[in-house]
Amino acid sequence: MTATNLEVEQKFDVDADTAWPDLADVPGVARVDAPDVTELVAVYYDTADLRLARVGVTLRRRTGGDDAGWHLKVPAGAGAPNARTEYTEPMVAGRAADPAGGPLTEPPTALLALVPHRLRGAAVAPIATLTTTRTRYRLLDADGALIAEAVDDVVDSVATVRPDGATGEARIARWREWEIELADGADERGDELLAAVADRLLAAGARSSKSGNKLEQALGGGVRRRRPSPVPAADGRAGDVLHAHLIEQIDALLARDPEARRDEPDGVHKMRVATRRLRSALATYRPLLDREVTDPIRDELKWIAGELGGPRDAEVLRERLIGALSQEPDDLVFGPIAARITETLQSDHRSAHDELLVALDSDRYWALLDALDELAQQPPFTELAGQPADEVITARVRKAFRRVRALVDAGEPEGAEHRDEWFHEIRKAAKRLRYAAESAAPAFGEKATALATAAEDLQEVLGEHQDSVVARQVLRDMAARFFLDGENTFSIGRLHAREQYLARDMEERFPQVWSAVSHKKLRRWLKG
Repeated sequence: MTATNLEVEQKFDVDADTAWPDLADVPGVARVDAPDVTELVAVYYDTADLRLARVGVTLRRRTGGDDAGWHLKVPAGAGAPNARTEYTEPMVAGRAADPAGGPLTEPPTALLALVPHRLRGAAVAPIATLTTTRTRYRLLDADGALIAEAVDDVVDSVATVRPDGATGEARIARWREWEIELADGADERGDELLAAVADRLLAAGARSSKSGNKLEQALGGGVRRRRPSPVPAADGRAGDVLHAHLIEQIDALLARDPEARRDEPDGVHKMRVATRRLRSALATYRPLLDREVTDPIRDELKWIAGELGGPRDAEVLRERLIGALSQEPDDLVFGPIAARITETLQSDHRSAHDELLVALDSDRYWALLDALDELAQQPPFTELAGQPADEVITARVRKAFRRVRALVDAGEPEGAEHRDEWFHEIRKAAKRLRYAAESAAPAFGEKATALATAAEDLQEVLGEHQDSVVARQVLRDMAARFFLDGENTFSIGRLHAREQYLARDMEERFPQVWSAVSHKKLRRWLKG
């Protein structure tokens, strides 16, 4: 089974003749063990165009030391620049995979399955070999527990691929670097310790590393595709507000991809939300973008959101119906109805998830991810994006609000079917308003957040209503199918009635939540 660990470390460049400092009196450190010296040999794998390295991901096979094996390291996120999530697999194959029990010379499938959205169909091969002579110092607390490791590394590397994609003559390099890494389970004092040790190493002559990892250094730098860092501000450019939001949602989509593939709890749901937020942003902020570029992306986001919707909807519906059934009196639950509902919807979920996996491994999906990478790197802004956010962003959020109000003002139509559709359209418009206000919140603060919260309340009430509409249709279909199978459908009827009452309750709550959203005090910042 793949082991997982959060690696928190800081790296430093250092000259060959710089003396290692004494760390025993660093605040929080009670003792430093005698150093031990180890030779480590790491073979790094990547695609020919360095698809992993360009996003700060490394895949290696390392021998030597006490953690020999396969290591996949993935950046933990923008909010944790010194942290990476490390996934490890043993060096030796299991008997089922390799009767000889010999060393694995190709990356384990379990690790490659964590980054298909990065590889996008490309094969990996060795691109560099690094030999490191490591001198390790174990830092202990007053109880003798390990709190961090500081290492002095001398590295020799041979890289066969360069950042420009060229191959041929190998790049040979040698350098020295220092690292400080927190031990597993380091408490909240870890950041303070990391900073204190870093200060001591800098004072000794070290310099903050220009490379995020050893592979970048071996390849000669310039590997990672650095994104712009827009700073959203009310008195800044409208494009900066939008750009920051696009980057956030694209990163969320990519982060949830492996979870959705493994069908982890909420993985599909959160990936679907990211796709919806992105699509909503491209719609809300249309005038700020070249639509010839972004409209096709919107279409593809709609497609993948639909693929994500299948397994998610079956999962939610099963939880909803089984939860409702558990609240029924025992004497009103006839037959193995819970088992039948679970069996039916779990089967639907499995089938839909299998279809999702096909979509996630398709060229169409890879092309969408490529387009999103380019969107994050260089959005196709129009001149309007250069205008003040205080004017442009507020106008777009204001338009999103007016879209909701127009639907409400149109009035409730006659007929249950038309009424359900009316509520559903208001819900979708409320969701777009919520997402628009949330995209503005980093620049406009609490006033945007307050509007987003009110819109979310409206969306959730009408979301419950729509879920009831869907549940009743599914229950009708189940009742017909179960009846033909000769089963008692009384309990299905009870669940259908519960859903009817719930929908009616949501309809009665609608005026109150709409009143909160439409209150003028929430919209004063929109200037209209």
